[in-house]
Amino acid sequence: MKLIFLDIDGTLTEPGSNTPPESALTAIRKTQEKGNRVFLCTGRNYAMLKPLLQYGFDGMVASAGGYVTIGNEVIYDHPMPQEEFQKAIEVLHRNGVFCTAEAKDATYGDENLGEFLADAGSDNSEIERWRKALSESLNIQPMREYDGAPVYKIVIMCQKAEQLQEARALLEKQYEFCIQEVAAHGNCQNGELINRAFDKGKGIRRIAETLNVPIEEVYGFGDSMNDLYMIQTVGTSVCMANGAEALKQISDLVVPSVGEEGLYKGFLQLGLI
Repeated sequence: MKLIFLDIDGTLTEPGSNTPPESALTAIRKTQEKGNRVFLCTGRNYAMLKPLLQYGFDGMVASAGGYVTIGNEVIYDHPMPQEEFQKAIEVLHRNGVFCTAEAKDATYGDENLGEFLADAGSDNSEIERWRKALSESLNIQPMREYDGAPVYKIVIMCQKAEQLQEARALLEKQYEFCIQEVAAHGNCQNGELINRAFDKGKGIRRIAETLNVPIEEVYGFGDSMNDLYMIQTVGTSVCMANGAEALKQISDLVVPSVGEEGLYKGFLQLGLI
């Protein structure tokens, strides 16, 4: 049995979409018929990935590793302590950083985030996901409606790296600032604030160890720098052609883009189907 982990935005689907290409679904079904298991491995929280569960995945590494399941069994669940979440939001807002807070069943965003994204560049799958999520009202609620639910990670966006300096000084020992690769003209810094207790790679190891599958039999497909730990962890790492150049450099294989049947072709090339 082999384990296959798929990022969503820019890998399984076009950024912000919940509909994989039919070729990708065919590849997933065929490899499962061979006895392999396919998991989502994403920065999305449960609420944002839930529409994809209809396609029969075997579990998930969600919230960048903070929430991990095999089938219907939760094997890891690690939200931020409430006091640390409040401290992070305060320092980020003090420096003009736009934030979204991701709980398990809801996402809360700063009210003026939409205006900020309207002027941001489009060369980043995470920015495109948020732009589309906001335009289509995909369950992003105003931050003022936050009800105290446990938060797993904070998405951060700002105009200049200097706006993150105070937050880094205060939080970086315990939280990683995973900043995306953005074109110079994009006029945007965006990324995620993630607890160092977990990441996508650790989530993958938890599933592999639970199922007693050696890491050499584990495959990971991604496209952006929040897939770095997945790519570094799996036995065979795959980056999409539409992915970050830095990720391509360290991946075992680069396959065509998500819009060019990249997953199907990658599964075929690797003998997974």
